[in-house]
Order: sequence, then structure tokens, then C-alpha cells
Amino acid sequence: MTIDAKTPDEYISKLPEDRKAAVANLRQTIISNLPAGFEECISYKMIGYVVPHSFYPKGYHCDPKLPLPFINIASQKNFVALYHSGIYADKTLYDWFVGEYSKHVKTKLDMGKSCIRFKKMEHIPYDLIAKLCQKMTPQAWVELYEKNIKRK
Repeated sequence: MTIDAKTPDEYISKLPEDRKAAVANLRQTIISNLPAGFEECISYKMIGYVVPHSFYPKGYHCDPKLPLPFINIASQKNFVALYHSGIYADKTLYDWFVGEYSKHVKTKLDMGKSCIRFKKMEHIPYDLIAKLCQKMTPQAWVELYEKNIKRK
């Protein structure tokens, strides 16, 4: 499900009614818990949280004109997705998240490399997402990105 929007508010306004509250709550959870320095925007036609060029002028290696992505929220056809690049790049953070998930949600974790899929909106663990957002600063993300992901 691709949503053409210029702002996060517009993105949410175009969602099906059954997804609006969940995505808005995810957005607020992220905004309230991300360390200072990340910026909210529309990134890859999703709500995104990025390291801006003002902090990391090199940008994203796939397209240096774009800021460095960190977290995205998307309403897909059958689920709401939270994409977290830190989980993909840091095994310790991944292991922490996987270990904590079952303490917050009784359903099985549905996760790819960086994508956490929520098929039932009532099963989104906002408190766990809040803790996840607090775990990495923009500086720490840039350092990890340059070490593990960015092609030299």
C-alpha cells in the first residue's frame, strides 16, 4: 500500500480508519522517545526518522542526496510495519528486542531483518517501541552505520 503524502500528518490522514490510531500512536511514541537530533519527514513514501544532512552531510550511501534513514513507519497491505535500521545493524540490539518482545506481547514476533510487522493493531507494544527508540543516538547510529553498513 503506497501512500503519496508530503507530511506525516497527511500520510496518517490518508490511512484506512482501522490504521489511523495505531500509526498515530506509533508516531507519537517515536517522537516522544527518540534522542534529540533525528528529524521526522516522509522518507521512501513512509513516515521516516532520519539523521539530517546538517548532522551527517554524507547522507545515505545509496543516494547521498537523501538523509541517513533510521526508522520508518508504513501501512502495508496486511500489516503496519516499523522499520528500524539499528536492529538490522546491531546484533546486541536485535537480541535485546527479540528477548523483550514476548514480555510485552503474547503473539509471535513477525520480523524480518529490520521490519517488525503488526497484523493486529491492538498488539503493538508501544512501551517496548519507546524503549527501543531510546537506545540509539544519531551519533551512535552514524558510527554503527559507517562501521557495518556503509560501503567503503
